[in-house]
Amino acid sequence: MTPQEMEARIVRYGDLRPCKTAFIDAHTPGSNQKENFTIIGGGVSESPDQHVHIRETPGFNIGAAGQPPKCRNSLHSHRTAEVFFVLKGRWRFFWGRHGTAGEVVLQEGDIFNIPTGIFRGFENIGLDYGMIMAILGGDDAGGGVIWAPQVISEASDYGLVLGANGRLYDSKKGERLPDGIGPMPLLTEEELKAFPEPTTAEVIPNCIARYWDLMALSDRQPAKVIGAQGKLRDRPGFDVEFLSRNSLPETAYALDRHEVLMPVRGHWRLSWSGGSTALNPGDTAAIPPGLEHSLTPSMTGEASLYRILNTDDPAGATGRLL
Repeated sequence: MTPQEMEARIVRYGDLRPCKTAFIDAHTPGSNQKENFTIIGGGVSESPDQHVHIRETPGFNIGAAGQPPKCRNSLHSHRTAEVFFVLKGRWRFFWGRHGTAGEVVLQEGDIFNIPTGIFRGFENIGLDYGMIMAILGGDDAGGGVIWAPQVISEASDYGLVLGANGRLYDSKKGERLPDGIGPMPLLTEEELKAFPEPTTAEVIPNCIARYWDLMALSDRQPAKVIGAQGKLRDRPGFDVEFLSRNSLPETAYALDRHEVLMPVRGHWRLSWSGGSTALNPGDTAAIPPGLEHSLTPSMTGEASLYRILNTDDPAGATGRLL
C-alpha cells in the first residue's frame, strides 16, 4: 500500500465536512446549531446534502456530532448499536420518552454503549464547541432513526417535514413531499409503550466505561471495552478496544478483520511496509484485513485511542449478553 492509498483510508479531523441540515430538528431552536459528520458509511443522516468521507463500510459506520455549548440533539431511537465516546467537551446524555428516565454526564474519553430501543438525546454542557465520535451498528447503520413524536411535530412549525421515505423536505426552500410520498407517521401511544424507560441504575453500570478506568486497564494489553469479554458485555456486530502507551508491542502485526483506529489523546505513528504516517486526536483510520503494520505513540506524554473491529455477529439490538 502506497502512502497515497493509505491517506485515502484516513479521514483527518481538520478535513471533516459538517452537515447542518442532517436531521428533522435542524431548524428547531436549541438544536439548530448542531453539525453532523459521516466518516465511514452514510450513517443515519436524512439530508441529501450530507457528505460521506469513506463509503465502503466494514460492517459498521463511523460518524460524529459537533455542537456549540447549550446545543442539544433531540430524542430519537436506533434499531442497532449507537456508541459514543467524547472527543472534546463535556456532554449530558438523557433518555426516555420525554428524556426524564435518566441522565449521565460524560467527560473526554468516556464511552457510552446506548441501549437500542430507548429514546435518547444529548447536549453539550461544556464551555466550548464539543465533539463526540459515534459507532453505528450495521452497514446501513440500522436504516435510520425513530423520532419521538414531539420532535417531528415541533419541527413542522419551523418548516421541516420528514417523508415516509426517510428524507427531509424544507418548506422554507419551496420543497414539498413528492407525489405518492406521505409524511413520516407519528408513533401511536400504543407503539410508544414498547420503548423501555431504563433507570440510571440499569444503564450506567452496564453501558458506560470511564476514560481513566480504561487507561488503567490498558497498562499492559488492549482493554476490551465492548464485546463478549468486554467491560461492557455486548455483541453489537463489532468489538471496541482501548489502547494506551504500553498496550501493544512495537513489532508489526496483521489482523484478519477490519480495524478502525480513532485516537483520543496524543499522537500515534502508524507504519507499514509502504510508508508511515501520524494519527492525531479526531482522525479516523480504516486499516484493511491482512495489512501488516505497527502502531506506537510518536511522542512522550499521554496517548490513547479506541480501536473498533468487525465481528461475525449480525448487527442488531444491544444488551443481548446482560
